[in-house]
Amino acid sequence: MMLDAIKSPADLRSLKESDLKQLADELRAETISAVSVTGGHLGAGLGVIELTVALHYVFDTPRDRLVWDVGHQAYPHKILTGRRDRIRTLRQGGGLSGFTKRAESEYDPFGAAHASTSVSAGLGMAVARDLEGKPHNVVCVIGDGAMSAGMAYEAMNNAGAMDSRLIVILNDNDMSIAPPVGAMSAYLARLISGRTYRSLRQIGKKFGKHLPKFIERHAARAEEFARAFWTGGTLFEELGFYYVGPIDGHNLDHLLPVLKNVRDARNGPILVHVVTKKGKGYAPAEASDDKYHGVVKFDVATGVQAKTKTNAPSYTKVFGQSLIKEAKRDDKIVAITAAMPSGTGVDLFCKEFPNRTFDVGIAEQHAVTFAAGLATEGFKPFAAIYSTFLQRAYDQVVHDVAIQSLPVRFAIDRAGLVGADGPTHAGAFDVAYLGCLPGFIVMAAADEAELMHMVATAVTIDDRPSAFRFPRGEGVGVELPAEGKPLEIGKGRIVREGHKVALLSFGARLAECLKAAEELGAHGLATTVADARFAKPLDTALILRLAREHEVLVTIEEGSIGGFGSHVMHMLAEHGALENGLKIRSMVLPDVFIDHDKPERMYEQAGLNAPDIAATVMKALGRTVKVSAGGGRVA
Repeated sequence: MMLDAIKSPADLRSLKESDLKQLADELRAETISAVSVTGGHLGAGLGVIELTVALHYVFDTPRDRLVWDVGHQAYPHKILTGRRDRIRTLRQGGGLSGFTKRAESEYDPFGAAHASTSVSAGLGMAVARDLEGKPHNVVCVIGDGAMSAGMAYEAMNNAGAMDSRLIVILNDNDMSIAPPVGAMSAYLARLISGRTYRSLRQIGKKFGKHLPKFIERHAARAEEFARAFWTGGTLFEELGFYYVGPIDGHNLDHLLPVLKNVRDARNGPILVHVVTKKGKGYAPAEASDDKYHGVVKFDVATGVQAKTKTNAPSYTKVFGQSLIKEAKRDDKIVAITAAMPSGTGVDLFCKEFPNRTFDVGIAEQHAVTFAAGLATEGFKPFAAIYSTFLQRAYDQVVHDVAIQSLPVRFAIDRAGLVGADGPTHAGAFDVAYLGCLPGFIVMAAADEAELMHMVATAVTIDDRPSAFRFPRGEGVGVELPAEGKPLEIGKGRIVREGHKVALLSFGARLAECLKAAEELGAHGLATTVADARFAKPLDTALILRLAREHEVLVTIEEGSIGGFGSHVMHMLAEHGALENGLKIRSMVLPDVFIDHDKPERMYEQAGLNAPDIAATVMKALGRTVKVSAGGGRVA
C-alpha cells in the first residue's frame, strides 16, 4: 500500500501528483476500517479525504498552520500526520481524541470540538505571524454548518477589515445555494485564483483611482458583478474576502492548482469554496449521511451498526416523548434546538409538531434570545441545548432571559461526564453558571421518571426561567409513570431513611448513593439517602433536618465546584448549622478536565462512584479506608 510509506506529510509531498488519487482511495479505506472498530464521526471525514490529501500536499504543514473547525472530520488528517498506528484507539481511554488536540500533535495547532472557532483562531495565528515577520500560511477549514454561527462571520468581518493574509476553505456539503460544479466552474476558479488575474485586478484598481470617482465606482461594481454572476460568493466579497469557487472537493485535478494559487497569493484574505459530499466513497454513508455522521462500531461490508443492549430508554428519548405529551395538552409549548434535533430528542417532537419546532442552526446565542422573544408573547419555549453548548450563550441567558425574568425552559442534555467525546462535551459547569443567577430555578433528574416530572414542572413555571438537566445515555430502568406530575418547587424527597449518615444527591448519582448506603449499612452505618431535585431554590427544611439528625452529611453531584454543594454549604453556614459538630463533605467533579473514556471509568477517575461515596463517609468518621478485593474502598 502506498499509505504504508506515509509517516508524515513530508512523505506525502514526495509523491507525484499522479499518485495522489490512489493514496486518497487507500486513505478512505483506512478511515472506514478504523471507525468500524472504534465508532465515531464517519461521514464528515469521508467527505474531506481528497481535500485533506491536497492540503497536506500543497502546504508545508506543520510550518503552515492547518486549522480544522470542530475537528470531527480530522480522522484522515490524523492518519497522514503520524498517528496511523494509533488510529484504532480513537475515542478510547488513553487513545486518540475524536477531535483535534494541541497536546496530541504539532499538526494540530488549535484544539476544537465546538463549531465555528477556526477563522477566529486562524486570524489570531495570522496576525501573530505578521507581527513576527514570518512567511508561513494559515489555512482554516470550516464546514457550511459551522458557517451558520455568527462567530464565523464576526471573524471574517474582522479579517476582511484588517486585510490579513488568511486562507479559509469553506467545505460545503449541504448548501443549496452552491452553483453547479463542473469543468467550467473549475476553470473559472483556477483562472481567478491565478496570479495573472489577481495582478490585472490590482492594476485595474490602481488605474481606477486616477479616474473620476463615479467611473471608478461603476468599474468596480462591473467587475464584482461579472465575477459574482459566474462564480457566486458576493457575501464573502462584501466581508472583504477574495472568493474562489465553487470547485469539486473530490477532484484532485481541480483542487491542486487552485490551492497552489491561493498558497502563493501574498495579500489579503481568500475564501475557497469547495463542494463535497458527506460519506463520499462508502455507499451506506452516502445514502444516509445523518445516520453515519456519528456511528458506533459497524460491519464494513454491510454498513450495519452494532446494536447496544438497551435495558431502559435513553434520557433524551424520555425527554422528547414527555414534551410531546405535554404539548398535546398545551398548544403554547414550542421546542428549539441549535442544530442538534436528534441529539436532544427534539426530532421526536418535530414529527408530532413540525410547526412548533425550530432548528436555528449552530447558533446557541440566537436560540436563547429567540426563545426569550417567544416567551414575551406568552409561548412556552423549551430550549433543548447540551450543557456544554449552552455555555456559548451565557450572556444571552443572563441579559435576555434572567434579568427580564422570562420563562424560558432550558432542557440541558449531556449533564455530567459524557464518555468518548471527552472534556469538550462534558456537562460540568451548568449548575454553577445558572445557580448564581437571581430567580432561576435549577433542577436535576435522578432517573428517567424524575425527568418526566421535571418536564411537567417546567411547563407550569410561567414567571421566571427554569432549567432541568439530565445525563447522556440510558436511564436506570425505573418504571415510568403514564405522565409527568408537576413537582412542588424547591422540595426534595427522602428515598431511604437512616440516622447516622445522610447522602444528599443532586442528579443522576442517586443510584450510586443507594449502592453506597447498602455498603455503609453492612458496616453498621444506617444511612439516609435524599434526592434534592432542586439546586435552586434549595429545600432548606429538608437539608437542615438532615444536618440536625445525622453525624455526617455528604452532598454528591455531577458538576464542578461552585454548584449544588456550594449552595448547600452557604445555606448551612447562614443558619449556623455548621457549628454543632456536623461532619459535612461535598463531592463534585475534580478540578481537572477528564479525558475521554467509557463513562463508568471517567466517574471512577472522578471519584463519584459508590465506593468513593462510602470511602468519603468513612474518612469523615475517622475510620481507616482500604481497597477491597473487588477494587472498591471500604473501612
